[in-house]
Amino acid sequence: MRIGILGLGRIGAFHAETLFGLDVVDLLVVCDPVADAAKAAGERFGADVVDSAEALLDAGVDGVVVAAATDAHPALILAGVDAGVPVLCEKPVARTMSEGVQVLKAVAGRDVPVQIGFNRRFDAGFVAARDAVRSGELGTLHTVRSTTLDPAPPPAAYIAASGGIFRDCSVHDFDIIRWVTGREVTEVYAVGGNRGADYIRAAGDADTTGAVLTLDDGTIAVVSNSRHNGRGHDVRMEIHGFEDSVAVGLEDKLPLRSVEPGVTFPAGTPHDFFMDRFADAYRAELTAFTEVVAGTRPSPCTVADALEAGWIAEACTLSLREHRPVRVEEVREG
Repeated sequence: MRIGILGLGRIGAFHAETLFGLDVVDLLVVCDPVADAAKAAGERFGADVVDSAEALLDAGVDGVVVAAATDAHPALILAGVDAGVPVLCEKPVARTMSEGVQVLKAVAGRDVPVQIGFNRRFDAGFVAARDAVRSGELGTLHTVRSTTLDPAPPPAAYIAASGGIFRDCSVHDFDIIRWVTGREVTEVYAVGGNRGADYIRAAGDADTTGAVLTLDDGTIAVVSNSRHNGRGHDVRMEIHGFEDSVAVGLEDKLPLRSVEPGVTFPAGTPHDFFMDRFADAYRAELTAFTEVVAGTRPSPCTVADALEAGWIAEACTLSLREHRPVRVEEVREG
């Protein structure tokens, strides 16, 4: 199988290394506006190097991974679909939800699968939590808690182009809450503050946020996010039901320190970055994409799925700005 990669920045290079290690992938074809990045990938992985998306799609690839800048996502997704090549695109689908809706309309009814990169759907812990919910062993759910705490904020240029913490960071929590519970979010109330980097405040964004989500069956989900977590990269979920409760991320590399006397858990070195925390999940995600390319499974995260998480982010952004509860239907377009 020949897989193309458009974009060889941090995540694109990481994907190239992961794909190179998959037995089913025979050859990588790579492209990046920075010639040195493409050349380095070509030399490291024995990849064919091309100078444009058009050339990559004409190179006989069976599937293409889009890891380019967000602004390029819509055009590259549609170029792949128009060429009949299955696409895996990193989130988000587009910079704005309006553009994302246009992509959804353009791919609707097409036979070419598109997979959007929400890697937590492939993490073993989240998969087990979903299975526990779907089996009924937890009973009726009443509370979900989802946490994403980064060890340090991204650079100022990234923050300025990110769309805000809800669209960039919390959206992973929103997607995984939907996926694990199988429920939709109907209303949100969000708060936020700035206790750290001045450039985040200057960009009109918050560095620490909380959101209460009401699901369509009455379950309450609490989402906590921050750009500043000195102990490491903390991603967790708790799911509480009337019969039982389970947790994702409660393991020895959890970046949290107990102050209870005699307690030595967690004993491992804390996770320090998302690529450390989710290395296995990314491998499972890319393996799933090769199965999508082979036609043996449908897309495990469609454009429509990604937009649903995006609408929740939009509602939280409005809630934070106007200091009020916001129903998701209030912000939905198309």
